[in-house]
Amino acid sequence: MYLNNNELDNIKQWQRAEISIPKFNRTKMIEATKKDPFWIHFGAGNIFRAFPAALQQKLLDDGYSKRGIIVAEGYDYEIIDKIYRPHDNLSLLVTLKSDGTIDKKVIGSIAESLKVDSDNKADFSRLKEIFRAKSLEMVSFTITEKGYSLVDGSGKFLADVVNDFSNGPKNSKSYIGKVSALCFERYKFGAYPVAMVSMDNCSHNGSKLYSAIHEFASKWLDKGLVDKGFLDYIENPEKISFTWSMIDKITPRPDVSVKNMLQKCGFKDTEGIITTKKTYIAPFVNSEESQYLVIENNFPNGRPQLDKTGVIFAQREIVDKVEKMKVCTCLNPLHTALAIFGCLLKYKKISDEMKDKDLVKLVEEIGYKEGLPVVVDPGIISPRKFLDEVLKVRVPNPFMPDTPQRIATDTSQKLAIRFGETIKAYLANDKLNIKDLKFIPLVLAAWCRYLLGVDDDGKSFDISPDPMLDTLDSQIKDLKLGEDCAVHTILQPILSDSTIFAVDLYKAGLGEVVEKDFSELMEGPGAVRATLRRHLANK
Repeated sequence: MYLNNNELDNIKQWQRAEISIPKFNRTKMIEATKKDPFWIHFGAGNIFRAFPAALQQKLLDDGYSKRGIIVAEGYDYEIIDKIYRPHDNLSLLVTLKSDGTIDKKVIGSIAESLKVDSDNKADFSRLKEIFRAKSLEMVSFTITEKGYSLVDGSGKFLADVVNDFSNGPKNSKSYIGKVSALCFERYKFGAYPVAMVSMDNCSHNGSKLYSAIHEFASKWLDKGLVDKGFLDYIENPEKISFTWSMIDKITPRPDVSVKNMLQKCGFKDTEGIITTKKTYIAPFVNSEESQYLVIENNFPNGRPQLDKTGVIFAQREIVDKVEKMKVCTCLNPLHTALAIFGCLLKYKKISDEMKDKDLVKLVEEIGYKEGLPVVVDPGIISPRKFLDEVLKVRVPNPFMPDTPQRIATDTSQKLAIRFGETIKAYLANDKLNIKDLKFIPLVLAAWCRYLLGVDDDGKSFDISPDPMLDTLDSQIKDLKLGEDCAVHTILQPILSDSTIFAVDLYKAGLGEVVEKDFSELMEGPGAVRATLRRHLANK
């Protein structure tokens, strides 16, 4: 079996391999979508294929929709050229359940794949055509949190962003610049309404998207490159809504064990690639079964019937509570803690870390003891039940090939939300004492220790990509494991940086605590494990 349209006609081979295939007519779906596009998604990576694309597949299979999704990739064009188009925009979703069973399904809901490249006249002209369509209801995004940033690690506008500010929407090169140019196209050809829906795993994601596009619209207006009507269009929620959402589904890099399993059942297209931009992707996607998507119900031009697939539509206040529950307490901070300590303790799988009693106790303390006291119950999902599922079912799932190294990517961009919000909540609550936080400071100290790129045995390891690495490296370059150093002098610029932690840790009363923990972690080989056990023993 190969992953293409022609092979789908041989239904029996898929049945023998226990792989389900689309129940709808893909040719008609593609025709209907190209004629009247209603949903375009930016970000062609694994989470999109495993979640939003699978949701639309269900709507198509169940007869609730006749159209599919158009996917657009604006960062890594090799994904389109080497994965999507060679396989007729099909992918194979492999769901790895905690009970050991596996579900295999060909996802055929993607009607078209495009590169968000303003130098590619054919693709960008098609994107403009889609944005001019009155039928377009939703523009969604999974471009990671840093995709919305217009600045570098020092807070300066990126070079391509600066150029786009001056050049206007005609030939934009930056990601958000190109998206803004497409919004301008929609404005020029009718100013039709549309929902811009960030599905990225970050706090107030819709507001981040709005701020970035609004910045472009404002700069272009200041330079006379657009008229004031365009800025009014962006600022009018009855025309363009920038909805908030909370998304949750663990989708690791394609794993060799899954590849081998697929080959045994006769599926041939299993070879993945690592692009020049370090994207790990294959014709198949492996993911967990659990999934949550809560979206602010603000769609000025209609929306897909995603509520029929388990998606929850709610008011912004509810979305905010759910998102904070997950991102700030019940999942993401625990993942980051496991990622940092996992790298230091030489783990290669997150699930293996959940066999380590010390690490299990660490995340239990962070989740149940330090995090839950500041969680506001959103009402639609129980925080404690959610946390129970995370720690007892999802993260320990031995069939999920997720790695601490993957989760450690871009940690500097995550700490403010995953830990800083909890710190701020303690400071704002008269009934809570910031000094009661013991394990969150330990994780922050461990991250500083992680930046050395030296594990607990004293051996070097590769630090995961992070946009602030150059800046951070220059600040810790004099640190050596097991050697005395001026800890405060070295760490003060980092720990006082509120862009990293959401607060100045010294002003919050935790800077000295983190310094002390860091000194313990730096004592020499074995100090990470010894420090962790010492802190746990004191509870």
